[in-house]
Amino acid sequence: MNKSMLDDATRYQLLKLLTEHPESTQRELAAAMGVSLGKANYCIKALIEKGLVKTDNFRRNPNKGVYAYLLTPEGVQEKARVTVRFLHRKMAEYDALQAEIAALRREVDDLAASAGLDAGRGAA
Repeated sequence: MNKSMLDDATRYQLLKLLTEHPESTQRELAAAMGVSLGKANYCIKALIEKGLVKTDNFRRNPNKGVYAYLLTPEGVQEKARVTVRFLHRKMAEYDALQAEIAALRREVDDLAASAGLDAGRGAA
């Protein structure tokens, strides 16, 4: 399986969507994720093959082709693990962005001071 297709961000997003909207079609899931229908199909199949998701037919629905995607107990555990990894990654990105903003502010202040200007903190 191509690892880049089902990275942590994609896995997190898909497991979250399936938890919140198990009755979604693959087309709806693809649209919500901003990916092609083919990628959504590939990722859902990968989760099914790993035993993280199962499909269940809505028995009362007159359209017998309507399925729900349900997380298995292993899928619930994987969702918890991937959520923690995703949160840690986003927190690290946030910290790095804060450091970059602070460095840019210092650079602007230094440039403004050397040019005799008021940096204005956000003024253009």
